[in-house]
Amino acid sequence: MQGRGVGLGNPVCPRRLASKIPKVKFFLTGRPEPRISKGFRLPLLAKITDKFVLHEVEPDQVDSDIRLFFKNGFSELGRDLDGLDDWPTEKDLDRLCEQAAGLFVYAEATVKFVSNDKWDPRERLDNLLRSQKIGGHEGKTLDSLYTSILRGVFGDDDAEDQAKIRSVLGIVVLAANPLSPSAIATLLRINAKSVHRLLSSVNSLLILHENVDHPVRPFHKSFPDFVTDPTRCTDERFHISPPDHHVQLLIGCLDLMDQKLRKNMCKLPDGVANSDVGDLNERIEKYIDPSLIYACMSWHVHLVDVHTTPAHTPTIAPALHRFLETKFLFWLEVLSVLGAVRNAVEALQVVADWLEVCRVSTFDVSPELLRPDPGVANPRPRQ
Repeated sequence: MQGRGVGLGNPVCPRRLASKIPKVKFFLTGRPEPRISKGFRLPLLAKITDKFVLHEVEPDQVDSDIRLFFKNGFSELGRDLDGLDDWPTEKDLDRLCEQAAGLFVYAEATVKFVSNDKWDPRERLDNLLRSQKIGGHEGKTLDSLYTSILRGVFGDDDAEDQAKIRSVLGIVVLAANPLSPSAIATLLRINAKSVHRLLSSVNSLLILHENVDHPVRPFHKSFPDFVTDPTRCTDERFHISPPDHHVQLLIGCLDLMDQKLRKNMCKLPDGVANSDVGDLNERIEKYIDPSLIYACMSWHVHLVDVHTTPAHTPTIAPALHRFLETKFLFWLEVLSVLGAVRNAVEALQVVADWLEVCRVSTFDVSPELLRPDPGVANPRPRQ
């Protein structure tokens, strides 16, 4: 098949051959955007495609599917553990389906929560059923589930442990890119196994792997939305305040760069261009760990999201000053080997804007000097 485009509206698109494919069905999912809907109404596709709109499915059918999902998930658990015959009861399944309110994300998070091998599944399910109200709308349904899970995790631990859990969860939900437990541990200066243990306690809300070097991410976007909204997450023990946690992430990144950045991190020969280094990727992997890469690439993203309040300025200003004064060139060099020097322009613009808004006077460097001159080419060391 030849042709420049593959869009649904392109006359040379392979869609012309769709009707010639025998005994094959493709199942495509997506949001009901006009561009997509219009593409599937084209004459060559309209005759051989069916549209299935999820929110138009009969509620009884959705509940039936969710009930089947619950039964299958719990039956697998029953095969692994003794004493779970005839569990859960039909009444329990009725209540679970009613609480799910048509949301599969609720059903999957519930099964993951109950299936935690560190707890008795019957006790976990009973506690969950007792703690939740029935009949709420979608937001209230998920809020109730997340609240129940987090209360079980936080329990009656002391304030120090709760602060540590909030710090770890704060990075998971606010990081510019997903980080691994080991990278989170490096930024927070705590043990990687401790981070993984804390995350494992809420694994029903996350996509978490056994490997501490594998990135962790929220299972569903509704969880970050919930835990960062004080009107929904009303328990202060596990509410994530974005400005405060962005400050923590920013300082963690600046401190890490201050600690680890040095001249010629990848031990490149003098005078050689990056493009001439055949094993550059291997050198990056060997000498620059993922947490430092994240810090170099994303520290300024967290400065953007910090509220310009006087309470944050005394913490941020000295760390920024130290970084720009002592590690600036080494940071540029790392960005160069990563092929991301343009990030420096954006980052310095962010710093200049922050200094102006906060009217910081503790810097020896004025905001004007940080602004890139539009008439001067951007520096690109080692390219």
